[in-house]
Amino acid sequence: MTPLVHATTPGGYLLVLAVILPVCAVLAIIACGPRSAARIAMITLAAGLVVATATARELMSSGTALSYVVGAWQPPLGIALRADGLAGAMLVMTAVVVVAVGLFARAQYGLQESAGEGRAQATFWMMLLALWSALNAVFIGEDLFNLYVALELLTFAAVPLVCLDGRAETVSAALRYLLFALIGSLLYLLGCGLIYGQYGTLDLLALSRLSRSDPALFAALALMIVGLLAKAALFPLHLWLPPAHAGAPAPASAILSALVIKAPVFLILRLVLDVAPPQAAAIVGQLLAVLGAASILFCSVMALRQARLKLMIAYSTVAQIGYLFIVFPLASGSADLPPWGTIAWTGGALQLISHALAKAAMFLAAGVIAQAFGHDRIADLGGFGRVLPLSAVAFGLAGLSLMGIPPSGGFIAKCLLLTAAVVEGYPWLAATILAGGLLAGAYVFRVINKALAVPAVPIQPRRTVPQRLEYAALALAAAAVLLGFVPLRPFGLLQIGRGDVNLAWTP
Repeated sequence: MTPLVHATTPGGYLLVLAVILPVCAVLAIIACGPRSAARIAMITLAAGLVVATATARELMSSGTALSYVVGAWQPPLGIALRADGLAGAMLVMTAVVVVAVGLFARAQYGLQESAGEGRAQATFWMMLLALWSALNAVFIGEDLFNLYVALELLTFAAVPLVCLDGRAETVSAALRYLLFALIGSLLYLLGCGLIYGQYGTLDLLALSRLSRSDPALFAALALMIVGLLAKAALFPLHLWLPPAHAGAPAPASAILSALVIKAPVFLILRLVLDVAPPQAAAIVGQLLAVLGAASILFCSVMALRQARLKLMIAYSTVAQIGYLFIVFPLASGSADLPPWGTIAWTGGALQLISHALAKAAMFLAAGVIAQAFGHDRIADLGGFGRVLPLSAVAFGLAGLSLMGIPPSGGFIAKCLLLTAAVVEGYPWLAATILAGGLLAGAYVFRVINKALAVPAVPIQPRRTVPQRLEYAALALAAAAVLLGFVPLRPFGLLQIGRGDVNLAWTP
């Protein structure tokens, strides 16, 4: 047999647009100046949402993955882009969250007259668009080194968003985030070097056919997965996330918690399913499940103990990420059933999407609350639901998804994972899922109780917050609930491109 050749498919150009469109917008902002930043960003957000939706529609209509070979140069010399069903779902989820956060930021940060405010706003929009491009590149990339470049771009776009306000504590949190991210990148790059030295290629689809059980591959996977775990903030490598996400401005916190930490999780999934040999994948899956269960339990307790609302949501992020890692042993599949045909695969994907929508909604609602009252101390927020009813409803709806209460998307996801844990013989994972839901209910109801309380002295807002600022959070929370109407069975979109890889063999 001759070397494997990627084939460009109809609609593959959409993948190029998904990456290049936000980059062109960043260049346009630089050329046109700060005062045009918001206008250019809004146009790009609308266009990017159309591209993501068109990509998902093309996937569903064709039933096969989309591919594009840039410049017609085959890997390893060229770059190939590929979107299967899961990548298509991630593109749409990312576009929806970015658009909602962009609308929130547009309503919150109107362009001020001073030049300094204009530069700050332009920085926000440029970093948001650059981050969007990097995320899309991660979801559709096919080369491990190109994915490393995309991860670095993602880091260097996310770090400035953490310390956008310039306060000392946010700068400190951003530097800690940068340190963890760079250590993770170094480990990932070392793993890439080992794989290239062993196989002479970094193309994921080629590696899925070439990889075998050998020490070099095991060492490379160990380095890369540990590096990605640091970026994903899984327990016990989560120390950077709570101060970074809690201290960042609300739009930045929403993007960081909903999207940025999903990129390394997505890459871990691809490494385990597409590169690791079955024996190694089974061992890695068990270890990741243990860490995921520990993250659910420990960080849920930590969230329950927090005095600040945003810090509580940040610890909740680490806890909810744990559910994505307990998927690995549950979706291991069998000789007759591939991993992507299991209910655990659908449950994990729904958990990933519902968590992104719910967590973005929570951070945006918390941002409105902090802006209205000048703080986010939970103990001093008694009765805030009477002042900000839409934010209280948004927080409550998002909390339904985190707790796994019907009819939310989180309920469907956790129900599928719980069923898979019972069927596959993992009672300790089933108990972890139930315990995590109860702990999530405890810290969510702690806030809801404050929202509905009738304090002796009515709470007074320090400033008036436009009601339109609350709509973005409410829309995202409603979307997280609407995911609950997905059927309780393996979802067809998530299986597209897993069985057929859209590759041609040259004669």
